[in-house]
Amino acid sequence: MVSLTGAGISTAAGIPDFRSPDEGLWQKDPSKMMLFTDVGFMSDPKGFYEFGRELLPRFQDARPTLAHRFLSRLEAEGKLKCVITQNIDGLHQRAGSKNIVELHGGLSTARCTGGACKREFTLEEMVKETEERLPPLCPDCHALIRPNIVLFGEALPEEAYRKALESLGNCDLLLVMGSSLVVYPAADMPGIAQEHGARLIIINLQPTRYDSRADVFIHLPLDVAVEKLAKALEITL
Repeated sequence: MVSLTGAGISTAAGIPDFRSPDEGLWQKDPSKMMLFTDVGFMSDPKGFYEFGRELLPRFQDARPTLAHRFLSRLEAEGKLKCVITQNIDGLHQRAGSKNIVELHGGLSTARCTGGACKREFTLEEMVKETEERLPPLCPDCHALIRPNIVLFGEALPEEAYRKALESLGNCDLLLVMGSSLVVYPAADMPGIAQEHGARLIIINLQPTRYDSRADVFIHLPLDVAVEKLAKALEITL
C-alpha cells in the first residue's frame, strides 16, 4: 500500500489548507497565491516573507494528527510502503514515518539563491534571518534566501517524482488522504496507480474528481475517518 496525502491531513494540526471553500488561504485572499509562484517570489520576496512570517509559527508549533500517526503505524507494521505527500510541513517525519516522498519539498531547510554560494539553512536559521531583515539575505554572499519548497510554476524535484512514480507502479492499493486532487502532477497519480492495477481509496472532506473511479470514497474529516479505521484494524494510535 502507498498513501498520497494533501493539505487536508494537516488542518487538524492548525495548518490551513489552500482551497477549501471557507478556510482555504487562497479563498480568503486570492492575491496571495501569486506570491507562491516562481515569478511572484522573485518579484516580491518581501511580500512572500511577510505573508510567510504569519504562517511560520503554525508550522513550527504543529503536532502530527491522528491521520499522520495512523500512517506511521501502518508503515511500522509493514502494511504501508511509503507516503507521497504534497505537504511541506514535515508532520509525517514528526509522526515517525520513514519512507516519505515530498513532492513539493519541505520547510525544514532553506538555501541561498546565490549561484556560487549555495549555503543551506535550517528552518530555525531562516526564521532568525527573517527576524533581522525582510527579505532574508545570506550572511555569506547577501543573496536572497528561499525555502526548499516547490513554488507554483516550478517543476517537481526529479528524484522525488521518480520515486513517486516507482511506488505508484508497484502498489496494490493507493490510499489518498486529504487531497483535493486538483494540483498536477499529483492529481494524475491515482490514475497512474490504477493503470498498474492498484485499488483506490479516497478519504477527503470535499468531493474529488476521482470519487467515481475509486473503490471506496469517504467524505469525512480525516481524524474522524481514521479513528474508525484504526478501531476496525485494531491499531492503537
